[in-house]
Amino acid sequence: MIKAKNSLGVILFPAFDWAISPTHPEREERLLYTQDQLKEEGLFDVEGISEHKPEVASVEDVERTHFCFPDVNAVTTRSHMISAGGAITAGRLVIEKQCDRAFALVRPPGHHAMKVVRGNRGFCNVNIEAVMVEWLREHHGVRRVAIVDTDCHHGDGTQDVYWHDPDVLFISIHQDGRTLYPGTGFPHESGGPQAKGRTINIPLPPNTSDEGFLMAIDEVVLPILEDFKPELVINSAGQDNHFSDPITNMNCSAQGYALLSEKLNPDIAVLEGGYAIQGALPYVNLGICLAMAGVDYSSVAEPNFQPETLRQSAQTSAYIEELCRQLPQLYFEPREPKDGISDGTWHHRNKSIYYDTDGLQEVQKESLHLCGNCRGLLKIESQVDSTRCLGVEIPLDACDACRSLGYSIVEEAQLKSSFRYIQFINRKDKEYTRFGF
Repeated sequence: MIKAKNSLGVILFPAFDWAISPTHPEREERLLYTQDQLKEEGLFDVEGISEHKPEVASVEDVERTHFCFPDVNAVTTRSHMISAGGAITAGRLVIEKQCDRAFALVRPPGHHAMKVVRGNRGFCNVNIEAVMVEWLREHHGVRRVAIVDTDCHHGDGTQDVYWHDPDVLFISIHQDGRTLYPGTGFPHESGGPQAKGRTINIPLPPNTSDEGFLMAIDEVVLPILEDFKPELVINSAGQDNHFSDPITNMNCSAQGYALLSEKLNPDIAVLEGGYAIQGALPYVNLGICLAMAGVDYSSVAEPNFQPETLRQSAQTSAYIEELCRQLPQLYFEPREPKDGISDGTWHHRNKSIYYDTDGLQEVQKESLHLCGNCRGLLKIESQVDSTRCLGVEIPLDACDACRSLGYSIVEEAQLKSSFRYIQFINRKDKEYTRFGF
């Protein structure tokens, strides 16, 4: 019998009852083929690899992470809560030492869900990795975390959630935003004023192959991770960089994904995108599972894989090599953020966010209190049409001054009743409340 070097817990949740539409790329078939493949290949016959059922995330699990307007139930379904719960289950398995590694093969995905949630954007409603991280922080005292997003699309939601958090390193390797949704993820996006250099974006040109992705891992990601020394490494394991994916333009293979996973060596992986549901996902997911478990994956091969036709050009290689030479400086020699303005007391950003699935246009004013004793109080004013909402967050490490300021802002907003909904996240005291007027 084959034995895993690392015990691996796999959480499977295909979400049989949820799809954006019956023919949409984000539908239940995405994981049904994978489920069959893993069982047909005997993955769960390997000693040390086990399957686990997802738990259901609570409203509080989401509310400690997101400002949801009008509320959590209005912007989620039960499938979203189970998907987030599956990520929590993965985190629980690892942090409670039931498994060395865990892979949450769940949907719907989450990495486009930002700090504020008003609906669905980029197929995402709830940022399932962020919900997991904040659950681990609250219940197990985890503090320093690295999230490496290898989805073909920039993880703009995860970036937004952790923009001001110096204890979370977010690295996104993705197809250049000038050529793909969501049109963001450029090197100058490197973190807020209290978290400079904690966001690293690696935008790769279309038709990048395994070679380019592995170069980015070796030359940028691994040296930064070694210096940051996270307690946990989490892989947002989007698989739409595959050469057969119908909505992207990259040339990765199942073998490339497995090798990437072996090099990155994440404690936890969480499925994100990937829409070649027959020709890629079953093989890529199998390769990642084997790599995480420390089992030989050399025999994994998808249909129609012809490596000689997928090699990136010399020009692409030269471009990526130069990119990898420059990007580490953004972490090791962080720069002042280019977006937003500071008045000495607050740092303000104005944002316009489009929810492409729901057709909503949101305008935000985000304000961070520039505190010298903690990472600072966060305040976000959000408006869609005529409905104004307010979110206020006291951070985990809040000083007494920021804690008092948070209460004062919420009390004043309640008296004025200028917002339709107010959500108050008090991480310091584990208090999560909302008000409607």
